Amino acid sequence: MGSNHSERGYQGELRPIVNPYSMNDVSRTLSQPQYSMTLNKDVPIKMRDGAIVYADVYRPQEEGAFPALVNISVYQKDKVWIPPPDLEEEGNPYMSWETANPLWWVPRGYACVRVDSRGSGKSPGHCDPGGWQETLDYYDAIEWTGRQPWCSGKVAGMGISYHACAQWRVAGLKPPSLKAIIPWEGWGDGYRDAAYHGGIFAMGFIAHWHAVHMANHLLGRPQSYNPDAFHTDRVWQYMRHSLNTGWWSNRSAHWGNIECPLYAVGNWAGVGLHLRGATEGYTRAASTNKKLRIHSGTHYHPFYSEDGRLDQLRFLDHWLKGLDTGIVNEPPVKLQIRTGGEGNKYEWRFENEWPIARTQWTRYYLHVGSPQHHAQHDMTGSLSTKPAAAARTEYAATAMGRSGAAAGSASAPSHTAGNRHSAGVSFVTEPMKEDTEVTGPIALNVWVSSTTEDMDIFATIRNIGPDGQDIFELGPHGQPVPVTKGWLRASHRKLDETLSLPYRPYHTHDERWPLTPGELVECRVEIWPTSMVFRKGHRIRLDIQPFDGIGSSYTHYHAEYNGGTNAIYVGRDTPSYLLLPLVPRR
Repeated sequence: MGSNHSERGYQGELRPIVNPYSMNDVSRTLSQPQYSMTLNKDVPIKMRDGAIVYADVYRPQEEGAFPALVNISVYQKDKVWIPPPDLEEEGNPYMSWETANPLWWVPRGYACVRVDSRGSGKSPGHCDPGGWQETLDYYDAIEWTGRQPWCSGKVAGMGISYHACAQWRVAGLKPPSLKAIIPWEGWGDGYRDAAYHGGIFAMGFIAHWHAVHMANHLLGRPQSYNPDAFHTDRVWQYMRHSLNTGWWSNRSAHWGNIECPLYAVGNWAGVGLHLRGATEGYTRAASTNKKLRIHSGTHYHPFYSEDGRLDQLRFLDHWLKGLDTGIVNEPPVKLQIRTGGEGNKYEWRFENEWPIARTQWTRYYLHVGSPQHHAQHDMTGSLSTKPAAAARTEYAATAMGRSGAAAGSASAPSHTAGNRHSAGVSFVTEPMKEDTEVTGPIALNVWVSSTTEDMDIFATIRNIGPDGQDIFELGPHGQPVPVTKGWLRASHRKLDETLSLPYRPYHTHDERWPLTPGELVECRVEIWPTSMVFRKGHRIRLDIQPFDGIGSSYTHYHAEYNGGTNAIYVGRDTPSYLLLPLVPRR
């Protein structure tokens, strides 16, 4: 298998990180709880164009100037979040979705400023979630905060998802008061990370998110005091701009302009929305002081965990208070290494870089023909480090369900419940002879043709146990998910040669290259990064399908091609392979 792991089991450094800085250790320099909290509701903040947005300000009641954590979103500052009972922070009347808990941060000497984005919550105006105006308003809110007498002039961004995406965007504008950001599970590239995976519209998430938050405003309490809130044609605009034109530029991070210290945080299970923002942000931001953390589990538990809060506090105490927390002396990359089916209980490992320098980039070639001695009978072929003999395999290009109707974007349960007929092709390795770690970006190089003018490639990597069953991971919403996924619409196969890497192809998405029926073309598919130790006796399975496969958290519009046949080619002249990052033990 090309690895050097011990037959006794995985021998990489999978021991827990022992950290001398405990939250409760008053002998250390970390901020300790010592302040009471005061709350100023509905504070008006004047924007550069004269518009007013409203904020809630939680800050220490005692005299002094304190650093501040500033958020802006359409999630309504007045909407209380009631967390699940297993969250490590207890619920309270000041909890808000995906933001810092003031009852934890204010006693430690931080102000928390929550801003209703223009046109949402209590802030009047036209709403454009994630748009240029919101980014400018975030800049102005940061600078307003920095000028307040209760603020030290040092501001940080922190929060999950929407709040993280906003941080990536505003950091590129370089607000003078913004001294650090912690974008926790947030996309950076609005087109590639969220709206169009490989050029395929991610309708499942986009449409659902839009409907939920419109309902929260128009059918919820904001209707009584801001009846025009959340007036936005976001879904129409997203569909209208189906190529990566200039419209997406102001809705994405500009990595080269980001210079403030940053702690990029991702989740291995966040494939299809936020994970890519963390890895791209860490590798491409211009900041000289940056860290990367990737955990597993749900979308919100890690943020409020003791380990998560400790990382946040140590980072912010260093950059906003000048305290010696030891965090800058640690290796910059902190990874939770998954070993299969254990939820979020995996152990941590420090690394010095991303991708990991000692990676053995290994090609697993696609072979057509059922592998021998395998319990599953739905395999098209095998994956092997040996080059394949010339061959081809075909499958239906249709995205129709059992009813014969094009489903457009189906929910994830429909695939596991058998709503769709079996489609696509699958390839699998022989059982691992030893525990084999795959950690890093992945690329699928595949030669294809179609009888139609285009072809959607949905790639899923799965961990198959000795009994032939999937070993699933805990997804962002608590659902079972496979190892990782990747996507590409064949007409979007044009590469940006300056940004493409062997292990991470980068597509321009600025024009369409239609297929000629029967024409062979090479497609390089970006498969999102992962970390998985495939245990001895387990297999790596690759599915290539014309629609969302098993365990799809974020589904896509794939009803455009309802007939025809797709083909995949293997062999010396058409080498189709999966490029895997095998990581040997130190």
